[in-house]
Amino acid sequence: MRHFLDLWKLDAADIRAILDDAHARKAARKGWPKGKADADRPGDGRTLAMIFEKNSTRTRFSFDAAMRQLGGSVIISNAVDMQLGRGEPIEDTARVLSRMVDAVMIRANVHEDIERFALASTIPVVNGLSDKSHPCQILADLMTLEEHRGPLKGKTIAWIGDGNNVCASFIHAAPKLGYRLKIATPAIYHPDLVDLARAAEQQGLVEAGDDPHEAVRGADCIVTDTWVSMGDTDHDERFEALEPYQVDEALMEEAAANAVFLHCLPAHRGEEVTDAVIDGPQSLIWDEAENRLHAQKSILAWCFGAI
Repeated sequence: MRHFLDLWKLDAADIRAILDDAHARKAARKGWPKGKADADRPGDGRTLAMIFEKNSTRTRFSFDAAMRQLGGSVIISNAVDMQLGRGEPIEDTARVLSRMVDAVMIRANVHEDIERFALASTIPVVNGLSDKSHPCQILADLMTLEEHRGPLKGKTIAWIGDGNNVCASFIHAAPKLGYRLKIATPAIYHPDLVDLARAAEQQGLVEAGDDPHEAVRGADCIVTDTWVSMGDTDHDERFEALEPYQVDEALMEEAAANAVFLHCLPAHRGEEVTDAVIDGPQSLIWDEAENRLHAQKSILAWCFGAI
């Protein structure tokens, strides 16, 4: 069963194949209407169920459009509208949906719930976001960087801000794809230590510290995310600790001359990033957002065995 839960669980060859397929599918659709299905229709006759425990814009629309472009159909539900919201065991829901649809995408509060769902499921399960990782987002980010700056191997990516779930997936992918990852976070909001240890064991070029200036020095790409994520309750403490980690024009100037800026969105302008950066010529956020669609099409195609 091909589940897509965390990038560290995938072989490097599979991640590379998904990215290559995403580039090819995007290029093949140039000039097409967005509702037209891909020529090979790997999702033909298949239905994707999407379960949301968290609010969503890009994940919801991109997965819906992705499945339609693959030639399939979708069923969308918020968890509170399902028996999950009334306490039905996750495993029971997984067994039922396995009889009714061909794959499930879950945007969950707790990563363990996605893993439990996958263990009980007889169809592919995709992690659309959890508190521990966001693998779909990172493939879109890496696809965007490849489009504009070429091969990932040897590139330096700087992560600035909170060592959150998005940061975790950048750590997971680093040993697989050969880029160097320099992380700068306040000590209290450091990346997951298990993720860092695993990357080190896999010979990943991952460095974690607390100096944003050191992290961006010579970087080809600077990435950040919101300081307060859904579910965080320590708003004031986060702002106090993360204020020195704002990505502004001065910080961008310390990176490589042709460095680009990425942000998974939604952005809190004037907090983790200034308007001048996010709307500036180095920003690739709109390509990045679009590439959620193309990357996720290839993730689903991989899950269905078409790659």
